[in-house]
Amino acid sequence: MVTMMKLFNQSNTIKFIAACATFYWASGLFSINYAAETVKVTVNGMVCAFCAQGIEKRLSSLPATQAVFVDLKQRTVAVEAKVGQKLDSGLIKSEITDAGYDVVKIQASNQSVAEIRAEMKAKK
Repeated sequence: MVTMMKLFNQSNTIKFIAACATFYWASGLFSINYAAETVKVTVNGMVCAFCAQGIEKRLSSLPATQAVFVDLKQRTVAVEAKVGQKLDSGLIKSEITDAGYDVVKIQASNQSVAEIRAEMKAKK
């Protein structure tokens, strides 16, 4: 009887650990799917605050955009998606080129716009 109880308790413990591990894994995937996506773009041709304001206004009007940051000195534009949304790099590129600027590089980033802004201000 005692052996049976130990076996039963061990079995329940293993099931509990497996359930916790499954929940932890699933919740990790859930947060990845809904993590904010950020795109960093290197842009040539921006020379003044009016340039930065124009790009920021165009990109802010896109439906998936949550935040935009433009750094003239470092020629960088960062665009962050709303939670649960995906950014279209092609659309971002066309908005910037249609505004008259050259897109040199586009890269995905796991940083938020606020983190990118803070990092770039620290470099100045």
